[in-house]
Amino acid sequence: MDMAEMIYTLTEQLPDSERYGLVSQLRRAVVSIPSNIAEGYGRSHRGDYLRHLSVARGSLMEVETQLTLSVRLKLLERDATIPVWEMTQRVGQMLTKLIQSLS
Repeated sequence: MDMAEMIYTLTEQLPDSERYGLVSQLRRAVVSIPSNIAEGYGRSHRGDYLRHLSVARGSLMEVETQLTLSVRLKLLERDATIPVWEMTQRVGQMLTKLIQSLS
């Protein structure tokens, strides 16, 4: 949830021309992460939970890719993305460990 808040704040810096591009993509991807974790947790089968955790990891990779692209296109300053990038790394580690522990 913290990462989602960070992305929403960060995407306010993107130009209006990206409102339906990177802004929308980043926001959807980052919201998908905690949403899939919660939905999977609410399912009654471990396999469903693992599947949703996998989707959450995929969404995390989308966020990382879109952040990198935003910097490469010079739409965001690299320094502005570092805190959220560090958070993506921590969340990725947590998801990986959770998936491993449930497998």
